[in-house]
Formats: sequence, structure tokens, C-alpha cells
Amino acid sequence: MLPTGFFTHRTCAEHEMGSWHPECPERLAAIHDHLIAIGISPHLEHHDAPAASADALARAHDAVYIERLKSSVPQQGYFPVDPDTSMNPRTWEAALRSAGAVVDATDRVMRKELANAFCAVRPPGHHARKAAAMGFCFLNNVAIGARHALEAHGLDRVAVIDFDVHHGNGTEDILANDERVLMVSFFQHPFYPYTGADNPAKNMVNVPLPAGTRGDVVRQVVDEVWMPRLREFRPQALLISAGFDAHREDDLGQMGLVEADYAYITRRLMDVADEHADGRVISSLEGGYNLSALARSVGAHVKALAQL
Repeated sequence: MLPTGFFTHRTCAEHEMGSWHPECPERLAAIHDHLIAIGISPHLEHHDAPAASADALARAHDAVYIERLKSSVPQQGYFPVDPDTSMNPRTWEAALRSAGAVVDATDRVMRKELANAFCAVRPPGHHARKAAAMGFCFLNNVAIGARHALEAHGLDRVAVIDFDVHHGNGTEDILANDERVLMVSFFQHPFYPYTGADNPAKNMVNVPLPAGTRGDVVRQVVDEVWMPRLREFRPQALLISAGFDAHREDDLGQMGLVEADYAYITRRLMDVADEHADGRVISSLEGGYNLSALARSVGAHVKALAQL
């Protein structure tokens, strides 16, 4: 059986936005330590993420925006791009490695070197729009990966799945009305970024859920809403925006998921991948800010991907 790939890069821990900020380098350390502690890490194939190419970025982002980001990197300290999102001297390199992880993982899964992959990267990506950083995000890692799968590998249909507690408004901005993509998601609503509930594009399956929603309701959404649409679409690859801040212990959301729910969602998505996509799943870290809950949830997700 082919292994599950694990993609990260040391630079992803060098981006930081201040000691107070919840999107912190310790998130990756918590994941790394937990995967070792529960015995999963030795079963994964570990890869250092390359930097994404200019061509890869251009599939999802405007050229003027990319140049503005590159020119905004400070020599020291921080450069704010919105009230809760800042660049430090290592942010641009970390963002390139994060996007590059998803591109490289997609390449290796498509070449049948790996069964599937998880990218433990930061900064996250799903709030990054075509021409704007937002919500801790600079480059939209999963949108870049989805377009790479379509255009570099000649696929006709790619599914994007987002189970972060926040709506992936940036991914929707980039992929809306691209008939080659079906995006399915649930998210807490009304909640930051206060989008996704009104008039989504035809290729978006958005399921707004109220604060306090627990795993039984989410599982029902997956089974009764996501699965029929995904099976009808017959995706040739699945890319996951894997946010774990809908966990009941995470203070940045007010939903009630637990680790077993993330394992369930992962297994259901793997069912679709096995039926239509030759098992091809590429997952990339988004949110998740309680370090213990994040590490345990990623452990459940990766364990399901690796079928351990």
C-alpha cells in the first residue's frame, strides 16, 4: 500500500504575528509532537515543502497582488495587512512553502508516489482572496493546489472540501463559477467572515450552521448534503481545507466537534475518493487554535488518511 505523505517546512514556523496571536508557530510543534507520541509519524513519508512557483500562484491570485505582497515584507518587525493579519520578515517565504506543499503533494499523489497527503503548514490559506490577504491568510494554498491539479495534470473535475469553523470566503472568491470545481463546506454562521450564506455560486455547496452545533448534526450534513453532491460530481481528486477550530475546546469558534467527528468526515471523503478519484486526497491545515485539541484532531484526521 502506498504511504501517506506529510509535508511541512521549518520556515512555516518562522512566520509569526506577535506573541499574543492565536495563529502561532506552536501549532505545528503540537501537531508534530502528537503524531510522534501516538506512533503515527514513522508510518508517514515526510517531505520538505518546496516554494510554490510564480506560475502556480498566478492560477489563483492577481499578479499585482502578488507583487504587492512581496514588496510588503518588512526588514524587521511587522507589516499589518489587516487588523489581525501581519507579515514578518519570514512570512513571504513561509507562504510560498505552504502553497508549495500543496502543489508538491498534489504532484506526488497524482504520480502515484503517495496514496494521499497532509500538509502541516502555516500561514493558512482559505481566507486569501484573488487580490487580498485576510484572516491570517496570504496565499490560498488549497485553491492554488486545485487549479494546479486541473491545469498541470489535466483533470476535468476537482472537489474542494472545507470543514473549518469559518467560511472559506477566499477559496469561494477564487473558484466561484469554475465548473471544473465543486466546493462543499459547513461553517458557523453568523460568524467571521460573515459570508457564504447568501447567493453562493452554483458550484458551491455551503451549509451554514448555528453556534453550538455538535458532531451528530455535522455528520448528518456530510451524509445527506455533501455525499450526494460529491458522488454526482465524480471528482478526480479531493483537496481538503482542514481547519480544526470547530472543535468544542477551541475558543475561536463555538461549535461542538470532537476528534471522532474529524475521523468520520475524513473516512467519508475517502469513500468518495476511492469511488471516483483513485483514492487521491490532498489535505492542508487551516484553523485550529487550542493546541491540544488541534493536535488530537489532526492525529485523528491523519490516522484515517493513513488507514492506521
